[in-house]
Amino acid sequence: MCDLAAAQTELGHRVGVICDAGPAGNAAEAALRNLDENICERGVVRVPMSRQVGLSDLTAYRAVRRLACETQAHILHGHGAKGGAYARLAAHKLKRSRQNIRAFYTPHGGSLHYSPATLQGRIFMELERYLGRKTDGLIFESAYSADIYQAKIGAFPCEARIIPNGVKPTDFYERALDESAADFVFVGELRHLKGVDILLHALAELRKKQSVTAYIAGGGPDAEEFKTLAEKLSLMDAVTFPGPIPAETAFTRGRCLIVPSRAESFPYIVLEAGAARMPLIATHVGGIPEIVEGCNVPLIPGADTHALVQEMQAYMDKPEAFVERANTLRESVAKRFSVDGMAQAITKFYSSRLNEHPQA
Repeated sequence: MCDLAAAQTELGHRVGVICDAGPAGNAAEAALRNLDENICERGVVRVPMSRQVGLSDLTAYRAVRRLACETQAHILHGHGAKGGAYARLAAHKLKRSRQNIRAFYTPHGGSLHYSPATLQGRIFMELERYLGRKTDGLIFESAYSADIYQAKIGAFPCEARIIPNGVKPTDFYERALDESAADFVFVGELRHLKGVDILLHALAELRKKQSVTAYIAGGGPDAEEFKTLAEKLSLMDAVTFPGPIPAETAFTRGRCLIVPSRAESFPYIVLEAGAARMPLIATHVGGIPEIVEGCNVPLIPGADTHALVQEMQAYMDKPEAFVERANTLRESVAKRFSVDGMAQAITKFYSSRLNEHPQA
């Protein structure tokens, strides 16, 4: 979101950001301050947005609608289930007041993670179908996300495009390892979906044969659970939990990045790793296969501790093979995934829909 806002500002558009008022971690807070003070002409507005459906959603929706009305916004681009709902409902209301505005939606997992076989899943899918009728454009980060949408919700209710995330020129640098760098590093949210528990179990298996260390950077709802698990597996001398830190910093603290996720959309951390020439072990989930396509980077099944152990052992035995693949991935990421390309494609999509008669 920050990269897109900055790139669209560079293209000459007046951009504003509306996001949750809750604490976002030091790095995220710094990024939002930079957007507000140096990049976004319309500023950054923070309003409370809860993860769960509740009465607070009405307050958030009204705040989005009011801001869009006051600024006479032409585009509301909602990211994630909550952002997508607020943007589409607000645009629908403002169209009835004759405002020239369009609503775009980029799913980021969220409601699409739920199974349609469950009651909660059926409710969320029906909400997505309802909101789909108020959508002017769907933007997916990956073909995987587009396929999931169609499988769970149905045919696209409007024009849809697949526009992958991109990396900045500054993301391409030569990584300098710390002298005390761990063998493996994880960077991301500490929650069950990200597979940190699988990583810990794999590490415990490897430790039966050799000395292996891991640096697990991030924060999240399951952080204490993972620390307890590490202690239970007698890993506290082998694992470091530094909390949330920038990926660029974390990449200096570990020799090989592990992405052990059970599910993903189009993880930016894999793009960053590719740009930084980082050896990689990742699961075959979400849009990860699309990122590493043609790069001979083997992916392992999600939620498979044995497969992860084998791949981690392969790295310990022959790290130069992983370094060679990292070189290939870096070249591919540079050619296929740029922030400028992403921003131009999204903005062109906005313009094409603005020139059409609005569907109120």
